[in-house]
Amino acid sequence: MANALFLLPADHLRHMLVRRIQDVFNDRDRGERPVIRSDNALYPRQSVIWRVHGDVTTMMIGGVTALLLQMLHPAALAGVWDHSGFRGDMLGRLRRTARFIAITTFGNRAEADAAIDRVRQVHERVKGVLPDGTPYAATDPRLLAWVHVCEAMGFLDAWIAFAEPGMSRADQDRYFKQAAQVARALGADPVPENRAEAETLIASFLPELKADARTRGVARMILSQPAPSTAMRPAQAMLMQASVDILPPWAKQLHGFPARPLTSPLVRGSAFIIAHTLRWAFNHR
Repeated sequence: MANALFLLPADHLRHMLVRRIQDVFNDRDRGERPVIRSDNALYPRQSVIWRVHGDVTTMMIGGVTALLLQMLHPAALAGVWDHSGFRGDMLGRLRRTARFIAITTFGNRAEADAAIDRVRQVHERVKGVLPDGTPYAATDPRLLAWVHVCEAMGFLDAWIAFAEPGMSRADQDRYFKQAAQVARALGADPVPENRAEAETLIASFLPELKADARTRGVARMILSQPAPSTAMRPAQAMLMQASVDILPPWAKQLHGFPARPLTSPLVRGSAFIIAHTLRWAFNHR
């Protein structure tokens, strides 16, 4: 690639934006590079899941939305709290999650299968007891189903909100059906194959969900993560607010997030602009 100093201003801006975003998701000190899109991936290039997972802005928004939903289940929160170093390396954890999604969506099947096997091995070691004495294990199929459905719903709702407001119900159902493939490979059960099943599964978990001081502390930690640079701080703050904005009302209430109906158009409009700018950058490399 030509040196950015010799590029035209628009090309220089694209180069800078792409590099900044790639650095967020890839630890170059460890030799990580963006995942190469393969014609031998788990899904074909024209699949709905490629369309949804291929948009960097909505994946960032939806990923945070998914985390805010997942942590409302005490066992899901305990697994992360007790068995990971996320409090000291939040960026590292987010990178690993994003890389897993990229590999299992776009990477070669052999790479995807290897990534799934590694995650299953990690899950074998994640077990413990909740403060109320209830045992938990990351290999629990139903707990894995909760983690999966929150992730799928977060990514899809962010895509609909900030990229494709008119997405058909049929394409939404195709997305859930495709996402189910990796969820089952990880051991989740039951796994929804359409939006109606996903909404029903989430509703079945509602009596088990709660938020306490630890939940809210983790949420604050996620939403107040330092931006990669001063220049990116306003955009990151807006994307974080967009993640909260698309949470279902019951989740906002559990978290104690204030209702801000007057700011919603501003948040959504700003997120649309950020998303459009990043699509421009990544689509013209």
